[in-house]
This record gives sequence, C-alpha cells and structure tokens, in this order.
Amino acid sequence: MSLTSRTDDGWATTRFVVLGFGTAGYACADSLLQAGAEHVVVLDDRDNEQLQEKAQILGTLGAEIKLGPGSTAELPADVEVVVTSPGIRPHSPLHTAAAERGVPIWSEIELAWRLRDPANAAPWLCITGTNGKTTTVQMLTAILTAAGHRAIAAGNVGLPLLEAVMDPEPYDVIAVELSSYQLHYTHSMSAHAAAVLNIAPDHVDWHGSLDAYATAKGRIFTNCQVACVYNVADQATEKLVEDADVIEGCRAIGFTLGTPGLSMVGLVDEYLVDRAFVEQRATSALELATLADITPPAPHNVANALAAAALARSFGVPATAVRDGLRGFRPDAHRIAHVAEVAGVNYVDDSKATNPHAAQASLLAYEHVVWIAGGQAKGATFDELVIAARERLRGVVLLGQDKAVIAEALARHAPEVPVIVVESTDTGTMETVVGEATKLAQVGDTVLLAPGCASWDMFANYGARGDAFTEAVNRLGS
Repeated sequence: MSLTSRTDDGWATTRFVVLGFGTAGYACADSLLQAGAEHVVVLDDRDNEQLQEKAQILGTLGAEIKLGPGSTAELPADVEVVVTSPGIRPHSPLHTAAAERGVPIWSEIELAWRLRDPANAAPWLCITGTNGKTTTVQMLTAILTAAGHRAIAAGNVGLPLLEAVMDPEPYDVIAVELSSYQLHYTHSMSAHAAAVLNIAPDHVDWHGSLDAYATAKGRIFTNCQVACVYNVADQATEKLVEDADVIEGCRAIGFTLGTPGLSMVGLVDEYLVDRAFVEQRATSALELATLADITPPAPHNVANALAAAALARSFGVPATAVRDGLRGFRPDAHRIAHVAEVAGVNYVDDSKATNPHAAQASLLAYEHVVWIAGGQAKGATFDELVIAARERLRGVVLLGQDKAVIAEALARHAPEVPVIVVESTDTGTMETVVGEATKLAQVGDTVLLAPGCASWDMFANYGARGDAFTEAVNRLGS
C-alpha cells in the first residue's frame, strides 16, 4: 500500500479490516475514520456490553463492526489492508490468510506512522527491550520536558500513539515505547533515534523462537535517522544495530555502566558522562548528571537513565536538562520501590519484575536478599538467575503456579540457600509470604518482591500483587 500520510487521497477508497476491538483496535478504527477511510470493517470474536457500546459509536461514523464467535473465521474477500491488534499471534487464521493473499498487515504503530501529518510531524525517539522500557521512556520524557519541549510518552505506555500523532496541537517530539508485538508488523517507521535496552527470553511462545523475538525488537532500528542506541553489556543489542538497514549517517551509540569509549555514554566515578554527542569526544567527555540524581540508583536503573540520556542528546538536549529531568523523575509504583524499613530490614516492591531477566537485575542491586518469587513463569527458566544471584541470597520464599520451576533451579545451583514454599493461594497468602521472609531476614538485609513471573495465577495484575505485598509489610510495623 502506498499510503504514506493522512493527506493521501487513497485513505477514502482503501478497504481496511481492523482485527481486534480492544483499546488498540478501537483507536485504529477511529483514526482510520478520522483520516477519511470509508471502508472500515472491525472483527472480534468477543462480544460484551462494553464492546457493543464502542461498536455503536463507530457504527454511527460509518464503520462495520462484527462481534461474537465466528466473526474472525474468514477474511473479507475485498480487503486491501489488515490493521492488527498487538495481542493477536502472527499465525492466527486471518494473519495466515492475509499473507497467502498478499494483503499487507499493519500494526497500530505502522498505521500511526503513516497517519503523521508531514507538515507538522514530531520526531519519534523510540525504545524497546525486554525490561526497563517504561521507566526509560518516562525518564526520556522528563528530560525532554526539562529542556522546554512539548513532549509526550506514547505507544505501549502513556497516550496511545495514534492519539499523539492525530493531536491537532503538534508535539515537538514523542518518546515512544514499543513492544515486540507492536514491532512485528511495523515496516516503514523511521525513528529519529532508537534504543534496544536488552534482549532476554520473553514472549517466545508468541513469536515462536528467541531469534524471532529478537528480530522483532530489531525492527526499531530500521530506517533510523540519527542514532541507534545499544547496551554495551548485551551483545545481542549491538548485533541488532549491525544488522539494521539505517539512513546513511546514522551512528551506533553504546551505553555502559563502565567507563565509556568513543561514541558511548557511561560512568566515570559517580558521574554520567557523554562521549558521543560532543565535538571533542575523542579526548574528552561531558558531565550529564550524577548517580545522586537517579532514584533509585540501582545498576539497571542507572542503565535506563544512560539510555534515556543518549536518546535525548541525539535530539540536541543540553546536559543541564538531562540532569534536571533525571533529578525530578520518580519511577512508577512497583518498580524497585522502597516500601518500609522494619526492625532494620528493608522491604522493596519490584512486582513489575515479571520475567527472570528483570528479577535478576533487581536482585543484583542488593548485597543480601531474601527473595520472594513465583507466579506464572511463561515457559522461562531460572538457572542463569540463580547462578548470578546465589551469593546474595539469604533465603527464598516461593508462591504461585510455577514455584516448582524456581525451586528446582535453586536446588541445582544453590542448595545451601533456605527455601520456603507457600502452598496457599487464597487472599491472605502474601501476608504469610512476608511473614516467612521476615523470619529469614537479618538486620541490614532486603526482603525483595521480584517474582520473575507473571501475576495472573493469583492476582489481577502485577500492581495488585505489589499492593498486597505493601499492605502485608505495613502490617508488620503496626
């Protein structure tokens, strides 16, 4: 499809199918109608009161909505473009049918890129990775705002990206968080600069393999204009830069917790410094901020800050704005959040650590840890995590559906570490878990909720799990 901006006349005559009618699907259908599309069909096998209300709204604007079992059984014969929601797997029947017929499949991100107004289009600074995406995007937005730009976090966090690009008052720049799902069907995006924070096993069941997952992440670098930002400590991210087809002149920029080399940002003592976007980078570095400006200064959070700083500097943001943005930023709840100190023991909520890679980063931020873990492992393994963290583990308390997976890894690689398994799954389980962790902890230790697993086996979401932990900790001191 040659549609490249909302000013093209082809939107009106092109026949679109929007697959899925959740938040993303609704936004896609609504944006297409705003762009003048006259042939929009929405398909979803679900049907409930909320979807019916949304269907009524879009129906009055000219969309055709098909809901309920069987609605996605067959791809309409006259479809010219399929716009797909991020949660629908690539090998679903409609995706397969579209591919066989040569029908283009767009993500909501692809649609947003094509709907940008070329006269007022804001540059995109894009971020993906297995862990740290949301925090890094929010840090970047804080830095851009501190520099005086009208900036917004959008995409997989914050404002839906379609709303950002369709806003009648254009932004100066958009900080875009992108998931592997969203990137899978994104083809023509050309970010001003982009970063891949890390690559670790996750969503392999959706993509089919770790290589396919990494390839989807790497799409963020395609057509990148100014800077491809990679993690020096994660060779997979550098490989994605090497393999990317970028705009001529685009540079590879590394971020590191060590002393930065040429074309990198990194640390010198307690200072975050830039050796990438300064004229005399061959012989000098520019101070951007200090570790004291980052809350909390855990290593993986410092890495997030460096990635955000690199993207901001690629956009011409001054060093003072990097400092001010980071100094004023506080991460969302349930991300390595200090809950309380009780009887000399610190309690930290990192319920957002929903895979082993994230949990490992959190564990390595503390010297002595009583680790609370478990939930739905999503097919992940924990051997690498246990090997990396075993010297720090005072003890482990396990809960949830796949607790045995973690227990087996601990038995293989850290048999000397005390492990308590909590079998209960009722609403009071977290209080029992925190009580058992407290028994294992010594003065100066950290009791860390970093489950390494999804929460849906016992909790509505990771936030509810973190809230239950916080409530249980607060009852310790009462």
